[in-house]
Amino acid sequence: MPTPDAALNSFSAVIITGGSSGIGKSFIELCSKMRPGLAFCNLSRRAPVITGTQLNLRHVACDLSKPADVESAVSAIGDFLAREAPAGRILLVNNSGFGVYGLFPEPGIAQQLEMVDVNVRAVLHLTGALMPAMKARGGVIVTVASTAAFQPTAYLDTYGATKAFVLHWSLGLNEELRGTGVSTLAVCPGPTSTEFFRRAGLAEGSVPDALGETSEQVVMASLRAIAAGKAMVVSGWKNKLQAAVVTKLPKPLAARLAAAVLARTRKSRMKP
Repeated sequence: MPTPDAALNSFSAVIITGGSSGIGKSFIELCSKMRPGLAFCNLSRRAPVITGTQLNLRHVACDLSKPADVESAVSAIGDFLAREAPAGRILLVNNSGFGVYGLFPEPGIAQQLEMVDVNVRAVLHLTGALMPAMKARGGVIVTVASTAAFQPTAYLDTYGATKAFVLHWSLGLNEELRGTGVSTLAVCPGPTSTEFFRRAGLAEGSVPDALGETSEQVVMASLRAIAAGKAMVVSGWKNKLQAAVVTKLPKPLAARLAAAVLARTRKSRMKP
């Protein structure tokens, strides 16, 4: 089985969303260390701040909740590929996403719809626009889902539903792409030490450290899965066990159990 760094040798370019922090930033940091000279194109509102390494990175300022921004970014990506990596396989990492915690439609329907735009619509928009280049050159489409995709998630209703969508979409797309030189990987992390909890409206420590992973651990699990040619990976053995259990339960029971766990988290909400 090829190692993660060996698997990266087949790619000439990485296109990633949300590389300014969390899992996305770790993708850039770890991949650039394993494969110096690899060309990166990041789409996010803020540029990544990465020190201590020589990095071939182009940042494209983009609000993924706005279709016009995504369309403009597609044009910039075309220029990036032509100039920085005119040949070779492409690694597309659909990483950007966020959640909001509370009783629907808290904190407001506008933010709920923005979540759908970023977590779902932007993923389809960007992947569809880049599909001709992916098929022409070959590559892998990585989409970050979540263990929340495996059961209904009260208090995180919309977030969990968006992650269930991209999980099933990625797995279905992988079957469509068989024989094309392009494959997909759905990454399903559990609680991860990123800005997710702050943006969702939760205090630090809402999830015990023993249940969480670092963003670096999630990235390494993703790279190992790419090397192994997998279509899905759940990072961390505790998350694998949880996913295996909840998928065997009737959906109403899984929803009830998740609601009981997540209801306790309401006590940990950040103060406005």
